[in-house]
Amino acid sequence: MAVPQNRTTRSRRNMRRAHDALVAANPNECSNCGELKRPHHVCPSCGHYDSKEVVAMTREVDVDEDAA
Repeated sequence: MAVPQNRTTRSRRNMRRAHDALVAANPNECSNCGELKRPHHVCPSCGHYDSKEVVAMTREVDVDEDAA
């Protein structure tokens, strides 16, 4: 069974974990609607990418509760 020869010190352990921190998001404004979106991704609110409509978005339909 594999057992470490020497104990790993707190310093060495923490230096190894120094690169594991999460990075904050970097949102950009959509050029079409102005909503915040992830860079180099299609805008989730309007479906545009690089000033072109890539994904056709559907309009929200009002449904009566009695009909459903």
